Amino acid sequence: MANSVNTNLGAMIALQNLNATNVELAATQTRINTGKKVFNAKDNGAIWAIAQGQRADIGALGAVKSSLDRGISAVDVSLAAGESVSDLLLQLKEKALAATDRSLSTASRSALNEDFKAIRDQITAVTNNADFNGINLLKTGATGFSALANAAGTATLTVQAEILALGSTSVTVTATTTIGTATLATTALGLVNASIDNVSGALARLGTKAKALETHRTFVGKLTDALESGVGNLVDADLAKESAKLQSLQTKQQLGVQALGIANQSPQILLSLFRN
Repeated sequence: MANSVNTNLGAMIALQNLNATNVELAATQTRINTGKKVFNAKDNGAIWAIAQGQRADIGALGAVKSSLDRGISAVDVSLAAGESVSDLLLQLKEKALAATDRSLSTASRSALNEDFKAIRDQITAVTNNADFNGINLLKTGATGFSALANAAGTATLTVQAEILALGSTSVTVTATTTIGTATLATTALGLVNASIDNVSGALARLGTKAKALETHRTFVGKLTDALESGVGNLVDADLAKESAKLQSLQTKQQLGVQALGIANQSPQILLSLFRN
């Protein structure tokens, strides 16, 4: 191309190269600042969309874990209350058995009966107060609950109620059971023995459900960690690599500025052609 003061091809090329370097340098600085190689949809639309989908699943799994945590706490409260009921039944058995002794004096039998009724009524207090976050698995009318099991909300883990109130299927001792006579004591002893066996079975079922909830919570935690790691593999920048690239681009930028300066000086050479 002929020498011209109107067109400086060298400067144009130098400027194009410098602009390209500046764009690349800005992208590298963004990756270093954010720690991500794919920060938004402009960086890589397909990868960004995949990462967003996985982030949605991670958020949903957080809700699943919260649901499982509430369920585990509710079952733990029920287990603690159920164990108290079981202990109270053992005390009732001792009183009922003692009251079957027909040689007891009236005063002794009356004292045993009063103790029996006081312990019996504690079962009602325990079952009615075994609440966690509005969930009670032991009182009359309890219906159980279902905890979320997956991010789609299509699966649940269900825990059935284990009613341990007086007069229930499990606790056959009723609110009117007494040991005021030897005959009543014998009847009460049979009810207490049956109740002890039933409550033990109910607690075993609750314990199994608690273990299932805890196992699934552990799985959800591991799944969340795996998804977070996967998203990181997709979008996180290699900062060591980006740091090295930054140094290179900064040097390239400085050389580009110098090259542009040299190219801008070339038209001035034409002035020497017009000097005498």
